[in-house]
Amino acid sequence: MRDFEYCRPSSLADVLALLRDGADSKLLAGGQSLLGAMKLGLMAPERIVDLAGVPELQGGCRVTRDHLTLGAMQTHASLARNAALQAWAPGLADLAGHIADEQVRSMGTIGGSLANADPSACWPAAMLAVGASLVTDRRTVEVDDYFCGLFSTALEPDEVLCGLRLRRPRRFAYLKHEQAASRFALVGVAISQFDQPDLTGTTVRVALTGTAQGAVRLPAFEQALSRDFSPDALKGLSVDADLMSSDVHGDAHYRAHLAAVVARRAVSKAIEIF
Repeated sequence: MRDFEYCRPSSLADVLALLRDGADSKLLAGGQSLLGAMKLGLMAPERIVDLAGVPELQGGCRVTRDHLTLGAMQTHASLARNAALQAWAPGLADLAGHIADEQVRSMGTIGGSLANADPSACWPAAMLAVGASLVTDRRTVEVDDYFCGLFSTALEPDEVLCGLRLRRPRRFAYLKHEQAASRFALVGVAISQFDQPDLTGTTVRVALTGTAQGAVRLPAFEQALSRDFSPDALKGLSVDADLMSSDVHGDAHYRAHLAAVVARRAVSKAIEIF
């Protein structure tokens, strides 16, 4: 790594001041992606701003009548064992408990994952599937407007993701086919069913991770499952190979075929959980 300044602010106001003083600053929200990129020479920021000591970002799982609110600095491990999340959407807690390995789950955070928007990460597809609202230091962004492509989000350079607000799904499940060494998803499918339509007018949301564009929704799958929430409803549906990437782990056509298979299995899992 190149030399850098390390800061550990104790308030959100101090974080924002550091982001706005002209230095090339990167936020550290667990570091499971950032530090690896720095070691590989892909990033060389002047300053690292560690968010671990910012109380405004910690927040546990808070339940209101209609929503569950999560703090952005909640670790995967803490979410996996959180009783409120387990009661609200057991499939989300299950997802958190199967990210990477125990060491990564103990350090990595949901906010860090969503801000990084890795195309093979689990949380982006899950939040897209549940129609989450992302709360920053200055606004609320609906998840359909948040992801902008590969490693790209709607966050401004001096904007901080503070938390998330989730509706309660009737059913939710996430299933991924892992790349064995990294445990990132070759493909992963998240499926939610709600009792009431969301802002886009649907009661079922289906999101795919592992694409060349990051997490995306699958409208044809949503429409089919809105009519009949069963694996059979997806028979004959396919994922466009143009959405997928090719690498040493599998080409685009293989991943597209795998995505359709995983989607049917995710529906079965959602039905089994509830």
